Amino acid sequence: MLSGKVARNLSLRSSSPWMRHLNSICSNGSSKAASGSSVVSLRRCLSSEASNWIPDVSLDTDVVHGGVVPCEKTGAILTPVYMSTTFVQESVDKYLEKGYSYSRTNNPTVKMLEEKVAKIENGYDSICVSTGMAATASCINAFMNTGDHCVITNCSYGGTNRICREQFMPLGMEFSFVDFTDPKNVEAAIKPNTKLIFSESPTNPTLTLADLDAISEIAQKHGILHVCDSTFATPYVCRPLDHGCDLTIQSLTKYYDGFNIGTGGALVAKTPELYERIKLIQNMHGNIMAPMTAFLMLQTMKTMGLRIRQQSASAMKIATFLESHPKVSKVVYPGLASHPQKELADRQHRDGLHGGMLWFDVKGDPIKLMDNIKRPWTLCENLGATESIITACAVMTHANMIREDRLKVGITDGFIRISVGIEDPNDLIRGLDDALNQL
Repeated sequence: MLSGKVARNLSLRSSSPWMRHLNSICSNGSSKAASGSSVVSLRRCLSSEASNWIPDVSLDTDVVHGGVVPCEKTGAILTPVYMSTTFVQESVDKYLEKGYSYSRTNNPTVKMLEEKVAKIENGYDSICVSTGMAATASCINAFMNTGDHCVITNCSYGGTNRICREQFMPLGMEFSFVDFTDPKNVEAAIKPNTKLIFSESPTNPTLTLADLDAISEIAQKHGILHVCDSTFATPYVCRPLDHGCDLTIQSLTKYYDGFNIGTGGALVAKTPELYERIKLIQNMHGNIMAPMTAFLMLQTMKTMGLRIRQQSASAMKIATFLESHPKVSKVVYPGLASHPQKELADRQHRDGLHGGMLWFDVKGDPIKLMDNIKRPWTLCENLGATESIITACAVMTHANMIREDRLKVGITDGFIRISVGIEDPNDLIRGLDDALNQL
C-alpha cells in the first residue's frame, strides 16, 4: 500500500487533462470500465463467457491462457498481430470508442501482452517496452527528479549501475549504492529526499537476495516507493508484489522470451495510480514494443513454467558437481546448502525453485576456460534461454563497472556466470569438466 504522501503526489500528477485523456485509453478490462473508464478493452474483441472457465486456475494455466481467448469473429486461438500504426475512428463523437487511436499509445497485440504479464506478476497493469533497460529507465524517469535520492543495491545488472552513474547522476539525482543483504543498511541510507528504493533479487550476477518483505516494510514506513528487478527470479520463483513491493521490473528478453528470439522489458504496477504514471512516461518517451515482438512473447512465455522447473533442477545438479571440482574455488546457487542466504531463499522463493542461474570462481585463466568450452555450452551475453550460456562477467556483462566497485561486490576476474538451459544436465557437466580439466 502506498503511503498517503506518495499517493497524494501521484494523484496530483494524474489529475491533468492529458492524464485524464490517457487514462481513458489505457484501461485494461471490464473492472476499470465499470469504474467510469470509456475505453473498450481488447477483451471486447477477444472475449468469451467467463462461465466457460473453471475458477481459480493455477499460474501454469494463467501463463498459457491469461485472458487470451479465441476471437469471436474468426475463432483464432491466438491474439492477432495488429501491425497498424493508426486506427480509424468512426466519427469525432465516437473517438476512442474502440480503445485505440495510435500504436505509440496503445496497440491491441502489445496490450494483451501487458495484461498477461500483469496478471501473472499479480499486478494491476504493466507497460511493455523495448528492452529490460528501457523498463529500468522508465521507472527512474517516472518517479525521480533532479534533487531526488534513490537507495539502490550495490550489486545490480551492469547496465543499471551505468545508467544511474552516467545519465541520472549528472542530471542532479542522487544514488546510494548499498548492500541490500541486510535491510538495516537500506534504512540507514534513507534521506529526507529519498523517493525510491531499488532492489534486485536475486542480483545479477552475484545471486545475493534482498528480503523484500522487510525492505517493503521500511519503504512503507518512510513513504517511499519500492521497486524490484526480478528478472533472475521470474514470477515462478518470486513475485515481488506479493512481498510488498510497489513495482516489478522484468527483462522479458530473458525467461519470458526464453528462446533467444526477441528483446523486451516490462514495468509492472501494483496500483492504478502507479500505472497511470508509468503509462504517461511510456507514451511521452515513445518507449514501446513492436507488435510482432509482443506476439512472439505471448507464445514463448507459455512454456516458462516447464523451462524454469527443468532449468532449476539442472542448475542444482551442475552446482553440486562444481562444488566438488578441484579447479573451482567457490560456487554460489540459492538452492545449495552453502548459500549464505539459504533460509531466505527457501522462504522467499516459490515451490522450492531457485532458478537457472549460478556462478563459480575458477582457479586459473577464465579466458582459457571460455575459449576451451565446447557445445552445448554457448559463449554469449544473454541468460534465461533454452540454450545454456556461459559468460566471463568481468570482461563481458559487467565490463562497464568500475573495477573497484566490481571487486567490492564479489565479481572477481575469475567470476564465471552460467545460465542453465534445458539440455541434458549430464552433457552440460561433461562439457564443463572437460574445459576445467584443461586449466
